[in-house]
This record gives sequence, structure tokens and C-alpha cells, in this order.
Amino acid sequence: MTFIENVTLDVADEKTAEEFYRAAFGLSAEQLRVRAAAEPTEGFRGYTLSLTVAQPGTVDSFVASAVAAGATVIKPATKSLWGYGATLQAPDGAIWKLATSAKKDTGPVTREIESMVLLLGVEDIGASKKFYVAQGLTVGKSFAMTYVEFAAGDSPVKLGLYRRKALAKDAGVPAAGSGSHRITIGGGAAAFTDPDGFAWQAAA
Repeated sequence: MTFIENVTLDVADEKTAEEFYRAAFGLSAEQLRVRAAAEPTEGFRGYTLSLTVAQPGTVDSFVASAVAAGATVIKPATKSLWGYGATLQAPDGAIWKLATSAKKDTGPVTREIESMVLLLGVEDIGASKKFYVAQGLTVGKSFAMTYVEFAAGDSPVKLGLYRRKALAKDAGVPAAGSGSHRITIGGGAAAFTDPDGFAWQAAA
């Protein structure tokens, strides 16, 4: 079965990026890696990364530490029908969403992350779903032709598919973008590239 072992982001400076992610979110190399690379990219890179947590206070805590470390707020933390969340852009350009399904705190604020989710913005949900199933992924949830979530198993990172324009709208940025996605997904038995140009590398 194909699964995500880690995600690697292309950044201008590895040390700076590592310091940011450690200070902002406390992420380990098990989930997130960075590497120095300068492939050109412009606008929306076609994906978002999300950290889901238990309650609003934890969202606020991560937003505060990320902004202090250099992140830019795209969407301030606010309540919605589904819960509470905020969207940020890291100094390297990656878009992050901090979210919880809870609408109020029920205990002490922690720095615990429940899950990390990689959402890929794709042009054709049906085609991409079929492609990933052929690669060995198992569909966990599927909502018509708008959203697909794959079973994560023991993976530290969950994978989902969303329409590109809808994902950009949810993130709060224009959908237009070109060039490198500046992200590589690690996992599975062999390297491959999906229909939207997202590259996977074989698990170590």
C-alpha cells in the first residue's frame, strides 16, 4: 500500500526554514523535511498543508508562534460552520491551515497536533482519484466530485484531493499559479508523478 512517510518542501535556505518550522509548529523531520532548491514558481502552488488540533486555543497558540517566527496571516483565526481555523503563509511560500472542529476550549491549551494533512489541488477529481487508487492508495472518504480523502494507516501525514480553484478559495489566495509545486511527497515503493505534476519519491 502506498502511503506518505514525509513531505519535503523546496526552500531558499534550509537552516532558516528548519528554524521556522521548529519554532512555529514544532514539526519533526518525520513529517516535514526541507531542502535548498530554486526551481521557479509563481502564485498558488496548488496545495495546502493543514495541522488539525483539539481546540481553538491551540490554533491561536500555533498562529501566534508562527507569526512570531515570520509567517504572514492570510485568513485570521475565526469561527465557522465547521469549527475554528486560520490560514498562514510560511516565509518559504507554503500555505498552512491551522484548524479544529471544536468551537470552544474544553481544557488547557496544548501544543499537540492531532494530524497533518496534505491537500492537493487537482483539475479532475475523478481522474486523480483513479490514478492514486492505481498507485495503491485506499479511499477513506469521497464526496461526489469535490473531495477525496485517502486512508492514512500509520502514516504521519494524511492525503486528500480537492479541486484546485476550490482549494485556493479556501486558502484565501488566487488560484492562478505556474512553475514548480516546490513540494515532493515521500512514500510508496517507487517514484512517480501524478496527473497534476506532484512528484512522489520512493520511501527510504
